[in-house]
Amino acid sequence: MRRSVIGGAKRSSLFLLNQAHRSLLSPSPPPLHHHLGSSPSSSATALLLLLRRLSSSSASSPPPPNMSNPVTVQSINPKVLQCEYAVRGEIVNLAQRLQEELKANPGSLPFDEILYCNIGNPQSLGQLPITFFREVLALCDHPTILDKAETQGLFSADSIERAWQILDQIPGRATGAYSHSQGIKGLRDTIAAGIEARDGFPANPNDIFLTDGASPAVHMMMQLLISSEKDGILCPIPQYPLYSASIALHGGSLIPYYLDEETGWGLEVSELKKQLEEARSKGISVRALVVINPGNPTGQVLAEENQRDIVEFCKKEGLVLLADEVYQENIYVPEKKFHSFKKVARSMGYGDNDLCLVSFQSVSKGYHGECGKRGGYMEITGFSPEVREQIYKVASVNLCSNISGQILASLVMSPPKVGDESYESYSAEKDGILESLARRAKTLEDAFNSLEGITCNKAEGAMYLFPRIRLPEKAIKAAEAAKTAPDLFYCRHLLNATGVVVVPGSGFGQVPGTWHFRCTILPQEDKIPAIVSRLTDFHKSFMDEYRD
Repeated sequence: MRRSVIGGAKRSSLFLLNQAHRSLLSPSPPPLHHHLGSSPSSSATALLLLLRRLSSSSASSPPPPNMSNPVTVQSINPKVLQCEYAVRGEIVNLAQRLQEELKANPGSLPFDEILYCNIGNPQSLGQLPITFFREVLALCDHPTILDKAETQGLFSADSIERAWQILDQIPGRATGAYSHSQGIKGLRDTIAAGIEARDGFPANPNDIFLTDGASPAVHMMMQLLISSEKDGILCPIPQYPLYSASIALHGGSLIPYYLDEETGWGLEVSELKKQLEEARSKGISVRALVVINPGNPTGQVLAEENQRDIVEFCKKEGLVLLADEVYQENIYVPEKKFHSFKKVARSMGYGDNDLCLVSFQSVSKGYHGECGKRGGYMEITGFSPEVREQIYKVASVNLCSNISGQILASLVMSPPKVGDESYESYSAEKDGILESLARRAKTLEDAFNSLEGITCNKAEGAMYLFPRIRLPEKAIKAAEAAKTAPDLFYCRHLLNATGVVVVPGSGFGQVPGTWHFRCTILPQEDKIPAIVSRLTDFHKSFMDEYRD
């Protein structure tokens, strides 16, 4: 009996809902007073009125958001919109489309291949990895082969020995496991020893944070130093766009200081003082100074005396010195040497109580060029224990950097030594790469300087040339008509005509009214003549077309 009552109640409710829905859709519902009383339809009438009121209310309310497209350019974080990264920007996107066109329709374009001179990615352009580094990585990632007899014939004795040493430092000998958030302690010990051997001053492994390349370390420091647009970071112009992008993403203000192109991209402390004072007059709290040495995109190597002046400036003004030293192995002129800012500061008698210094290093550059392995570190000195604790907390959010990158960072700072089985082959590979880069830099520098309206400073280090181009007024007006920067206009025409990919100087910053582009020296040496030929022919044609 109970079951039939419940079933009847359900059927009655469904009937009333259906009746109410049909009445709701009818053009002229009966008046309210018609249904007052205790008739069987009174419940349906009450429900009908409720539905009508809800319908009327929703009709006058604003429409709900478009749930099929909840994220628009207008609704995302405006700091993301402000951020730009020219190295992989418009020109590269166009190059990739042209590459697809070549693949789909060979012979359809006036060139047969895209020559990427836009980014410091050596192995993508044919550079081979260092054998010793890869042997150690392979053995660490597959340790079961260490005990096999045939391994002795395939791998050098010192790579086998180093793999055992590294595996003994990794808990569980597992390269697929998380590590300490600063990186594996034994690897940090090795890196600290390498820094000490390089500089002649002690290094503490607890000052080292291993990261996925240098870029995450830069982001980490910007996150630490910037709390609002009133926090400023002094950056060189031209600069590597990582810095402008990171400052924008974290909501700070980039305070530009201009390198002097006439003196080989010199860094003048008088310029630093001028920009610092101007920023402070606007109420900006300048927190840090970024120095890139050797320079990117400009290729200069700072003199030690200049570095001493910079250290003194940071100490006096209370600025954190952010030293980007990822190209420290890339020095091409005998009269210049790399000196780390830590070495310079310590040689001046300044210790942890005198200067906050962060030094960045990466396995992506140098002679090793292991960009895809994402290895690097930052060494932080001069920070209080309380601040270091906060840096560690931020690092912990990312758990740890990848283990292959950590291993490579330790190998870069502790390569084979005299007497090791791999030393001769390692030295031959390293020297061969660096000597070839120096030749390529000189060839491209000479080629640029031979072109009408182009001047190019010497590449003393790093992986790039940053020539200045004096464009005819007609070309500048054509660029304005196309609503694009003149150097971007030039680079786009260069790519469409030759397949050569370079990055416009406007993506790095430049003195207003001047135009440049960045060209890497990384294409293999047998490709350089083709690049020079294509550039030369294009530039002559371009200048003739737009000559005033």
